[in-house]
Amino acid sequence: MVGAIVRPVCSLAIFAAIWPPFAVAQNQGEEASAKESGPVAKSVDYLFNYLNMAGTKKTSEFQPLTQRERTHLYYKTMVNPLGFVKAGFSGGIDQWEDKPVEWEQGASGYGKRFANILGQYSIQRTVTFGLGSALHEDNRYFNSGKQGIWPRTGYALTSSIFARHDDGRRALSVSQLGGVAAGAFLSRLWQPPSQGSAGDGAVSFGLTMASNAAFSVVKEFLPDLAQKIRKKHKKSDFATKPSS
Repeated sequence: MVGAIVRPVCSLAIFAAIWPPFAVAQNQGEEASAKESGPVAKSVDYLFNYLNMAGTKKTSEFQPLTQRERTHLYYKTMVNPLGFVKAGFSGGIDQWEDKPVEWEQGASGYGKRFANILGQYSIQRTVTFGLGSALHEDNRYFNSGKQGIWPRTGYALTSSIFARHDDGRRALSVSQLGGVAAGAFLSRLWQPPSQGSAGDGAVSFGLTMASNAAFSVVKEFLPDLAQKIRKKHKKSDFATKPSS
């Protein structure tokens, strides 16, 4: 139970460390940002890919993906360093909780837990990619463009189970649900008896879907956070400029 609470916090810490530098960099203007293809630009690209976001685009800016673009995004996801960082954190939490107990402690136990998290993540992403390609479902997150906390929150929560089709229509995401279910249940094949039941798979599925819903809300309000950081940085720059 502790791990179920700590894991989302770890993920939040990952992009919280990356987002502020990006927001500050945006304050330098589009031309300066385009020239800066260094650590900031790469970190932002990793972050958007890790969170499956269409950048800061709004739903009104939706354009369907080509199969080549889908495949490119999938490959980027599979080698995204933030995914490995998340697996490292989650494996550490399972090590701390001694879960599953059959894997014991030490480097060997941690290695199994790390591989387990990475395996679930890989299955989830691969099945989602395959089904999404076949059904033309786009699970990327687009900002709602709505006004008010509750309309935006409602949109965000439904986005965790909805996908867009090529015509922009939103419907229940078979690929997203199928991917999460595949990761949760297929991983039982290598799990020891204490974690190998269908009930354990159902719990894993539920926790992942709940985490996805919570992070959809975070994604919706990330641009607001960036705007506040930019304003704060702008005020700081103005205050430190020497008067003429």
